[in-house]
Amino acid sequence: MATVDEVREALTEVYDPELQIDIVNLGMVYDIQVNGGDVHVTMTLTAMGCPIFDLLKRQIQERVSELDGVDNVDVELTFDPPWSPDKMSEEAKLAMRYMF
Repeated sequence: MATVDEVREALTEVYDPELQIDIVNLGMVYDIQVNGGDVHVTMTLTAMGCPIFDLLKRQIQERVSELDGVDNVDVELTFDPPWSPDKMSEEAKLAMRYMF
């Protein structure tokens, strides 16, 4: 069975295609639950109208499914609370400063 930490680590390999920063450091992952072989990820997007959810969902399912003991990966999208730059890690904030 995978752990929450293992799932979070796998999610650092999923990148926002526009910003090229992983979704964990961007603060887009709100919750991870592991129940046996079932993993539930609650996440948000940086903007409400952002069209990349299906792409990110597919990448999340692919990465997390590679972990031992994972049978099912469910990805839930929420905008409550809305994403803000304050949710980013210091590493992501530093990377953004160099990009813009």
